[in-house]
Amino acid sequence: MIDFEFYTPTRVFFGKDTHRKVGEIIKDYGFKKVLFHYGGGSIKRTGLYDQVVKSLSSNGIDFVELGGVQPNPKLSLVKAGVELCKREKIDMILAVGGGSVIDSAKVMAISALADNDPWDFVTGKAKPEKALPVGTVLTLAASGSEMSSSAVITKEDEQLKRGFNSDFNRPLFSIMNPELTYTVDKFQTGCGIVDIMMHTLERYFTTTRDVDLTDRLAEGLLKAVIRAGEIAIRNPEDYEARATLMWAGSLSHNGLTGAGRDSFLRCHQIEHEISGAYDFVAHGAGLAIVFPAWAKYVYRHNVEKFCQYAVRVWNMEMNFENPEETALKGILATEDYFKSLGMPVRLSELNIGDEKFEEMADKCTFYGKRILSGYVPLGKKEIMEILELCR
Repeated sequence: MIDFEFYTPTRVFFGKDTHRKVGEIIKDYGFKKVLFHYGGGSIKRTGLYDQVVKSLSSNGIDFVELGGVQPNPKLSLVKAGVELCKREKIDMILAVGGGSVIDSAKVMAISALADNDPWDFVTGKAKPEKALPVGTVLTLAASGSEMSSSAVITKEDEQLKRGFNSDFNRPLFSIMNPELTYTVDKFQTGCGIVDIMMHTLERYFTTTRDVDLTDRLAEGLLKAVIRAGEIAIRNPEDYEARATLMWAGSLSHNGLTGAGRDSFLRCHQIEHEISGAYDFVAHGAGLAIVFPAWAKYVYRHNVEKFCQYAVRVWNMEMNFENPEETALKGILATEDYFKSLGMPVRLSELNIGDEKFEEMADKCTFYGKRILSGYVPLGKKEIMEILELCR
């Protein structure tokens, strides 16, 4: 186990009807003027928009709105939000939605108190020194952004999707009512389940040895998510299943399952190039394609860990005479589970060919300036070979 710092300052309000207290919570913190940030029309169709407005108004919270966040949130909207925050003298941002809305709010919050272009923070050209507080009302169990230090933004004109980490990205508070996810359709529920699993799996398949406690935390989370995912797909209004997924999403990306080990998210980096180049690709769907391909590419370089995963998470019998067989069975079980959620596991299912593979590999390696570390160092050649396995 390597040295680590574990920091989770986000205050969580979890349970039924907690979203109705959002105005009261903001009032208790002493904020006066809020940017109410959200996505498309779903929160209006479900009545959540009206409930949030009522709670804010009844607690005397002044607010301005900025909707229109899209999946793979866009830099152009972030810039519009920054100008709005500065013009209206906003003192906190309330993000009501899933990971895209929250990520958009995070980058706005940092940029609103600086003179830099928001993209400077995303690319590391500038480091944030302060940020507006961000509160969230979560409507989708997926990204874990409601407790994480990360944010991901897409620069449309260059088809670049990039993420960055900063403790200034961590929300001040997050309201999590599993009931708000009842209306999430099967496809988006499946995407969320994959994202939760991937945030855990990419930390699990580490180069750090002797992390049994953290391994078992991750394995328990994965087993709970697999079971809850099956239930939620069959019965979208099963509260306990939705609650498990919502809390697991937060724990998968708040640092807990990566504590004490290397936790670079390699598959995420490759997937960012896919959904950056093809904006219609949902992040979770892209990960469902990338992970099995990556795992098949690298598993022989740490057969022991992949066997452990197959046995502990998927209850496979260990083949001591041919451990590679056990390792591969665990990968295939994961792939089959993704299929059962309605996820694609090949790019061809999304009508994506190999025409942008070289461009994506170039961008992923920062045009030769970056190698993705791991069991197998991934440069341009290796990433292109993994993308071929994704076909």
